[in-house]
Amino acid sequence: MRITDPTFEWFQLAPVLIVLAAACLGMLVEAFAPRKIRFFAQLVVAEIGLLCAAGLLVMNVQSGSVGKLAMGAIMFDGPTQVAWFALLGFCFLALMVFAERNLNDGATAFAAAASAVPGSSVEAQAIAQRREHTEVFPLALFSLSGMMVFAAANDLLTMFVALEVLSLPLYLLSGMARKRRLLSQEAALKYFLLGAFASAFFLFGLALLYGFSGAFELGEIGASLSTSTMNRGILLAGIGLMAVGVLFKVGVVPFQSWVPDVYTGAPTPVTGFMAICTKLAAVAGLSRVFFVALGGERWSWQPVLAVLAILTMAVGVILALTQTDIKRLLAYSAVSHAGFILTAVVGAYQDVPDGQLNSFGSIMFYLIGYGFAVIAAFAVVTVVRDGTGEATDLDSWSGLGRKNPLLAGVFAFLLLSFAGIPLTAGFIGKWAVFAAAWSGGFSWLAVTAVAFSLVAAYFYIKVIVVMFFGEPAVGVSVGDASMFTWIPIAVGAVATGCLGLFPAQVMEWLSTAQIFLR
Repeated sequence: MRITDPTFEWFQLAPVLIVLAAACLGMLVEAFAPRKIRFFAQLVVAEIGLLCAAGLLVMNVQSGSVGKLAMGAIMFDGPTQVAWFALLGFCFLALMVFAERNLNDGATAFAAAASAVPGSSVEAQAIAQRREHTEVFPLALFSLSGMMVFAAANDLLTMFVALEVLSLPLYLLSGMARKRRLLSQEAALKYFLLGAFASAFFLFGLALLYGFSGAFELGEIGASLSTSTMNRGILLAGIGLMAVGVLFKVGVVPFQSWVPDVYTGAPTPVTGFMAICTKLAAVAGLSRVFFVALGGERWSWQPVLAVLAILTMAVGVILALTQTDIKRLLAYSAVSHAGFILTAVVGAYQDVPDGQLNSFGSIMFYLIGYGFAVIAAFAVVTVVRDGTGEATDLDSWSGLGRKNPLLAGVFAFLLLSFAGIPLTAGFIGKWAVFAAAWSGGFSWLAVTAVAFSLVAAYFYIKVIVVMFFGEPAVGVSVGDASMFTWIPIAVGAVATGCLGLFPAQVMEWLSTAQIFLR
């Protein structure tokens, strides 16, 4: 057996490597930098690292170089470029919300001593000494590096490693809220236990797919569908088990139970980060697996995913109608959006005329529009305060439009985008994914999704009515947030409007970068 030297395309891999390097540098800062400058140093390292990664990605795209990287483990193609741009941009905005300190008496939203028992003397001492966990910045970057690799992975083993890299930091970040410590730790434990089970399912499914095809690379698995002599039961079992691991991250029913608990218990800046970055990476990876490796078997998985899409929309919309907590309402809203996205995956609409969006292009436009809105929405949640911290009870938002018309107006606009009202990014995004499902032969699924979208508009409008027509809540005010919170809010609102009014340029870009290479 001849052993060849490994080859790595360092320049093409540079965006991921820069993010990893920034995360490692952040850990050194945490270990050696004086506490007085540690927070500022961590923020600068993280944001500059993201900007450098984005700059190198632009250079890679301009060079026109595409194909397999790292001996076939990574596929650098149009979908990878789109996913990486989106992940870097959304992480940049999310880390700005991480950096907010004005709303917590000079501290961030993260616990002073996350490992201490809530209410203990150790925690009280850490609060008195004004400690804070500034390692949240490198943890987010480590998770981002896993997301980038997961979205671009060209073989199943790389996907599994990336899944663990993106997940483990999120388990830690979910349990680090400064307020509601018990709820935060409960959220982290639930997320960890359920995530571990989901990863085990993914790994078992990976093994069965390897047993069927004799390969880990997605293209080779796709080619083996028509040549393998193995029992098809192994293939179907592998598809089902592997899908569990990815659908868990997307928040698809029946794997969505963690979403409301983790979204509610995690620090709100982390919730905003997870709400888009985790979902985007998981959907990008899911699309690559099902379109590249399992496209020839779509008649088997399309009906199953169609049923899951309907269940996800139903559960998300119906349970959102009953919520009285803003974060929990947005969590079930995220579940319903996972169902809307899944309709385009089910359509598997690939053969499109030049200049039009296929299923993946439609999905990415939806996620880009949703991402700007959801980061801004959770940033708004951090600003509405009462005597105990964030005022997430819906009654606390009553009359917000009278106290701060601008903030309430922005939040109302974001909610209208979630509802898919015309002239917002949400409307164009829903039109795109429903059109992909219709063109893929699932017109009944598209009609069902439209119906659920109409019902979902009720709970968004309910919040708007409470804000503008309810009596002002006593003891609730808008906190004096810094630019670290207001910039993501402003960028999210403006991008939501621009993508709703002028979507052509983004759609044109996506139409040129939506084809998966094999």
